Amino acid sequence: MKRHPRLRITMLAPLLVVGLLVTACLPSGSEDEQASGGQTGDTTATGGASEAAADEPDELVVWDIYVRGTERDVAEQLTAQFEDEHGVTVTREPKSLDDLKATLPLAMGQADGPDVASVNQGRADMGAIVKAGGLMDLTEFGREQGWFDVWGENLLARNMFDENGEQFGTGNLYGVAPQAEIVGWFYNKDMFDTYGLTPPATFDELEQMLATLKDNGETPITFGNVDAWPAIHTYGAIEHTFVDTSYLNDLIFGTGDVAFDTEQNAQAADVLQRWADEGYFTKNFSGISYDDSWAQFAAGEGALLLTGSWIAGELDPDTVGFFLTPGDSEGSLPPQTGGMGVPLAVSADTEAPNLAKEYVAWMTSEQAAESWVEAWLPSQTPTEDAVADNPLMTDLVSSWQEVLDQDQLGHYLDWASPTFYDALTAQLQELLADRTDPQAFVTALEADYAESSQR
Repeated sequence: MKRHPRLRITMLAPLLVVGLLVTACLPSGSEDEQASGGQTGDTTATGGASEAAADEPDELVVWDIYVRGTERDVAEQLTAQFEDEHGVTVTREPKSLDDLKATLPLAMGQADGPDVASVNQGRADMGAIVKAGGLMDLTEFGREQGWFDVWGENLLARNMFDENGEQFGTGNLYGVAPQAEIVGWFYNKDMFDTYGLTPPATFDELEQMLATLKDNGETPITFGNVDAWPAIHTYGAIEHTFVDTSYLNDLIFGTGDVAFDTEQNAQAADVLQRWADEGYFTKNFSGISYDDSWAQFAAGEGALLLTGSWIAGELDPDTVGFFLTPGDSEGSLPPQTGGMGVPLAVSADTEAPNLAKEYVAWMTSEQAAESWVEAWLPSQTPTEDAVADNPLMTDLVSSWQEVLDQDQLGHYLDWASPTFYDALTAQLQELLADRTDPQAFVTALEADYAESSQR
């Protein structure tokens, strides 16, 4: 626990009643993980200070990534309820993911660091902090809470490392997230109606739609890439249509003899480069930020926005719909980029370990999901009543369920090696600017992948 004085964040939204219990829990990321389950009834997840935490400090410092309007408001109201029910003080310090990636590795274990923090998955972030001994193993606590029954080990594997921080996808559990994530296509309903368009059933139909929109003077895909990472999602959505989940699991977890330099990955690079050359993206996208791009789409500019479910709370649910990236034939579903959102983890040296774990359990509980649905797709399935008046969230819940039913949950490609994020973003910028070609693109990335510790 860090005792440096801080100003309390002013609550921006009234406290909502979040006592409803969910009738079904969110399935995990593979196979038939739709079995019922949920919290075990432990009061640590639903309020009430536990006996184990009675002698601990009554303050927590939390660094999280809930910085946008709606998600920030929900995080604040849920934190306020936790404070009231536990008689404690929680100081939230929201930060952008980029800021956390830069500051968290040094802050963990320091006097002014957090007790609980959002820690990005992957070797470069979570793996590095685990290797440095900065995160608490939550495996046993998670089993007591029923997390492995709720989400399943295959989905939770994205938040797991061995105790040395070397092997990704197995070993100890270091965090869970309030949100599920699925990357797909948000679409402008009014523009679709204008041109008689409907969500495409095949990838060919998607490309035909992009051409139709461009021919009619519209911006097919609202896109900003000054942050560099949005292109990962765009390339990943295309690349996932050329591969299967077995390849993706082996590539990301380093569990198989696979390479990045493949014909399929080069084909995906060719499609992405062609889309840029055809003018399917916002003009001058390399100078537009991600936040500006989704704001433009929210204001009615462009037909499509390819991004994650985390942005849903900032969009009008009555004028925006959502569909998944389609496959090569009608009814087929390729892997979809996604998983559990950026997880909340606990500092290994917190002076309030039980209180910190209880906070994570509360923020990811069934009850909290009833409020999180106002911002984005929660990791525990909300009740039907909670999404009844939100057609966009209904689309997202249905899409997430379809992905899990068909075991087609893919991965974020930048997790492939400790340095793959930097290599991939750099190569994507070169590809989109026509300064490299598809084969050189995959060759350069294979060099990074082959040199990583997993090969």
